[in-house]
Amino acid sequence: MSSNKFIIFGLHAVEAVLAKQPERIIHLYLQKEREDQKIQALLAVAATRRIPVKLVSRQELDKMTNQGVHQGVAVDCQRPKTYSEHDLENILENLQAKPLLLVLDGIQDPHNLGACLRSADAAGVHAVIVPKDKSVGLTSAVSKVACGAAETIPFIQVTNLARTLRYLKDQGIWIYGAAGEAEASLYQTDLRGPAAIALG
Repeated sequence: MSSNKFIIFGLHAVEAVLAKQPERIIHLYLQKEREDQKIQALLAVAATRRIPVKLVSRQELDKMTNQGVHQGVAVDCQRPKTYSEHDLENILENLQAKPLLLVLDGIQDPHNLGACLRSADAAGVHAVIVPKDKSVGLTSAVSKVACGAAETIPFIQVTNLARTLRYLKDQGIWIYGAAGEAEASLYQTDLRGPAAIALG
């Protein structure tokens, strides 16, 4: 695979990219032996979007996904768009609601990042901000764990996280730090104003 392509696998992640960003998909790979309703639904969507389908063996999918839990389905697609600090101002300006951001520092495990993206999507977060260095980026494993959230939430990689936090404060966004020893829980905190939750 070239550096601008990667594999997304697993039913939820593939369904999400098919529904939200089908133009990124180069091929849809399906396991030959699977003919259930979910696979038929994916085939129908691929046909309407004119996405080429390849039937492959389980062993081929295992190899393609590095032994990942692919559930008999994968896509070869263009890498998702990532944003930089230069895009942040534009994203904030175009929001129709008060910003709710998630700032992650030092997340190096793709499963942790995927889980954070999934939770952020469920909570209505508008963008996830991470430092470029010493943090995992968007990978196939992240997309699988995120269950489609990697395809919906802007993922912003910044050069200098401290500078970005200062910029957010200057925009009137309150920064909330998560800490195990905090006296108030997240559920006791009023996050109705412009807010960024920092973890890591």
